[in-house]
Amino acid sequence: MVDVKSIKTLIEAQVAKPANEVSIIELVDLIVEYAYITRASDIHIEPASDKVIIRFRIDGILHDVFYLIKDLQPEVISRIKVLSGLKTDIHHIPQDGRFKVKLEDADEVDVRVSIAPTFYGENTVMRILAETIQVFNLEDLGFSQTQLIQMAKAIRKPYGMILANGPTGSGKTTTLYTVIKKLNTREVSIITIEDPIEYSISGITQMPVNVQSGLSFASGLRSILRQDPNIIMVGEIRDTETANIAINAALTGHLMLSTLHTNDAATTFPRLIDMGVPPFLVASTLNIIIAQRLVRKVCQNCREERILNLAELKSLSSIAKEQLTDKIYTVGKGCVKCENTGYHGRLGIYEVLEIDDNIRSLIVGHADATQIKQVAVKGGMKTMIEDGFTKARKGITTIEEVLRIIYE
Repeated sequence: MVDVKSIKTLIEAQVAKPANEVSIIELVDLIVEYAYITRASDIHIEPASDKVIIRFRIDGILHDVFYLIKDLQPEVISRIKVLSGLKTDIHHIPQDGRFKVKLEDADEVDVRVSIAPTFYGENTVMRILAETIQVFNLEDLGFSQTQLIQMAKAIRKPYGMILANGPTGSGKTTTLYTVIKKLNTREVSIITIEDPIEYSISGITQMPVNVQSGLSFASGLRSILRQDPNIIMVGEIRDTETANIAINAALTGHLMLSTLHTNDAATTFPRLIDMGVPPFLVASTLNIIIAQRLVRKVCQNCREERILNLAELKSLSSIAKEQLTDKIYTVGKGCVKCENTGYHGRLGIYEVLEIDDNIRSLIVGHADATQIKQVAVKGGMKTMIEDGFTKARKGITTIEEVLRIIYE
């Protein structure tokens, strides 16, 4: 593969040309390749009044990388529409598509495209997905030894529900895919329904949601239950119908994996009850809940120690709700490898709530999320902020990054 510096030079050379001399095909190809090798998850092509801004989301943070002259805007958008099979003559409504590109010395890359009309023209976001998921182990994702033991116990059960919770982009899908890969043997049937299918996994039946043809999470889940599965993954529980079908599937001998958008593990219970699932069913079916966020890792190439003063320690102790004594933490000062950000790569911070008899009693008794969290913490659950501070003390991430993610 061409190195990062060479591709950047080629793009800059194209951008510097007069508009009528720019190869739009080459420019779009180079932007996608440059995004891929710089580990960007998304490419934003944002129109402004006098220019077009190209931004990459790397490790969850957006960075301005290039500026195009305004004259190139319609041609670049048209090229992306052609690649995605979208209508080039429609500019006033949103369009979604996707295309694949084979990069030199790399897997085939799947690019998901979203185009929407804005005041200064069409805004385009392209999400970059490798065709095959990187082979992770749960250990690689950042779970502690205690959390790994809890999860191993939960996924060995032949039925019940495992939920991964968090906002968009918090790594929930990667966690579930990693669990599924661990469970994937020839002795079991695993079927998923996803919107969309992000990664292809050999040996697993994967079904995409298709709203236009009437295939929703709920209708797809009903059809999956007639396919004799052992393990089912539903991309997201979004509504009452899906929640109730999933709960009933978990009750009737299936191991069910899914995701919810909640702030932490304990708020899962009121969320499901608000969706119309009876508390005793919630208590009976849930095996374990994983709440998570992704934090950036300190760049190992430019890491250095930072000593906290007493005021900082006192402030952090009040946030962590424990007396912190470690004064030495690690930061990245910024270098070429990390594009002067001080960070390179990401990993998860987690709280893993195992459903035991005490928690079940609270759910059935309509206890609120705060009460459930307090009991879970007394029972040994480490909260996300505690997990984040532990990783900061070990020099894996920074305190600032943990606080940014928890409170953003």
